[in-house]
Amino acid sequence: MATITLKGNPIETIGQLPAVGSSAPDFVLTNADLQDVGLADFAGKKKILNIVPSLETSVCSASARRFEQEIARYPDAVVLTISCDLPFAQKRFCQAESISQVITLSQLRDRSFGRDYGVEITTGPMKGLTSRAVVVLDRDNTVVYTEQVPEIGQEPDYQKALSAL
Repeated sequence: MATITLKGNPIETIGQLPAVGSSAPDFVLTNADLQDVGLADFAGKKKILNIVPSLETSVCSASARRFEQEIARYPDAVVLTISCDLPFAQKRFCQAESISQVITLSQLRDRSFGRDYGVEITTGPMKGLTSRAVVVLDRDNTVVYTEQVPEIGQEPDYQKALSAL
């Protein structure tokens, strides 16, 4: 379990992020077209998993916009923004913000991602959502970088995540 904060108040996650050097757990997440996808759907690409509580919040939407700007410099990489938001809301967000490079994925049908990656919040008012975290995977789905953001209202360290690519 990781202890993080929400507006300075401690909350906990179900576990820890996958260890650097380990194989990333596979997942089943739903994209904006209501198709279920897993790591194999992004084979051969480096991956930034931008894990957020909800794109309906200012910090989560800011991280999606920032990665949208940055990822164009990395043609061999993809950014997957993962939340508990419904695919319809994610699609609406991307259309409103002109986001086309970041791929949004939802835990709509399978909630195991949050548990397997250790990011499901287990206490406090955001219980059941995912914490703010970044996991970077190489082409072979080996974890090369992780960041569990210590305060929900704080943005991740974009430079460290991008440098890990």
